[in-house]
Amino acid sequence: MNLSNKQVLVVDKDPEDKVMNLTLRPKTWDEYIGQNLLKKNLKILIEAAKKRNEPVEHVLLSGPAGLGKTSMAHLLAREMNTNIRVTSGPAIERVGDLASILTNLLPRDILFIDEAHRLNKMIEEVLYPAMESRTLDIIIGKGPSARTIQIELPPFTLIAATTRTALLSSPLRSRFGGVFRLDFYNNEDIEKIINRSANLLSVGITPGAVQMLAQSSRFTPRAANRLLKRARDYAQVHGTGTINETYARQALDLMEIDALGLEPMDRRILEVIIKKFSGGPVGIQSLAAAAAEEEDAIEEVYEPYLMQLGFLERTPRGRMATERAYQHLGLKSPVAQKTLLT
Repeated sequence: MNLSNKQVLVVDKDPEDKVMNLTLRPKTWDEYIGQNLLKKNLKILIEAAKKRNEPVEHVLLSGPAGLGKTSMAHLLAREMNTNIRVTSGPAIERVGDLASILTNLLPRDILFIDEAHRLNKMIEEVLYPAMESRTLDIIIGKGPSARTIQIELPPFTLIAATTRTALLSSPLRSRFGGVFRLDFYNNEDIEKIINRSANLLSVGITPGAVQMLAQSSRFTPRAANRLLKRARDYAQVHGTGTINETYARQALDLMEIDALGLEPMDRRILEVIIKKFSGGPVGIQSLAAAAAEEEDAIEEVYEPYLMQLGFLERTPRGRMATERAYQHLGLKSPVAQKTLLT
């Protein structure tokens, strides 16, 4: 099968991400850096499916945004030498949308649904028999004249990606043969990713600049690639095109990103907790209102990284800033103030 002629239904949220995916997405297991245990499990899953001459079992990939769930799905399709159809939970609004996608799949095709936690319950109900028995039950008409039509589907693999596993219903989660979680990367792997991306983009970069960008990348490949491209732009405009430590630092300063990768909203959230709520605890609704940010954005985008750094704690009573957060912002914590008074 010619992979270059695949028909792919793609829903892109960011044009820059689309261009980046085309140029930087890994095409082999060796090019996919990090997530070693997950790769071992998927290799076994793929090899076993090949030996049985069957499609891969349905796979659920979870974890924070930007860790490589979409890249993993495309890599799995390439390893299985099959087509991949890509869509997202919000894009499937009606049962007819899902039926159209499923009935156009070819045998052994892979259907990748990003943001699967945003599928509505009616769509999930249709997915159950499609995943389990490869049948599609459609109701035609309304009232006494309504009738059900059952359509046989070709053998296919569903790969779902989500940042919020808890929002998936239990019946849907139970129908996945492989459930895997992607973890944050370490700095060593992020540095390898930056070096690989710089090579693909034909950008010169010094080891010191690689280390600086990696430390500000929030342990996330997507953020690392974005910072690399912005540093490349800065170096091309203000220098010779090679990214050194000076240009990397100036590019980060221009984006208001500090040495640990904190962005303005990260610092604002911490400052709101510390200055307006005396370090916490504070509920998510009050925090979102005071920081002028959506609750979902705080929970999905900012909190995971702040907690990973040890700057934020989630308690039954609400969010609290830690001693490390005070130190990073250059503020005196209540503990330090008490010690000073004593």
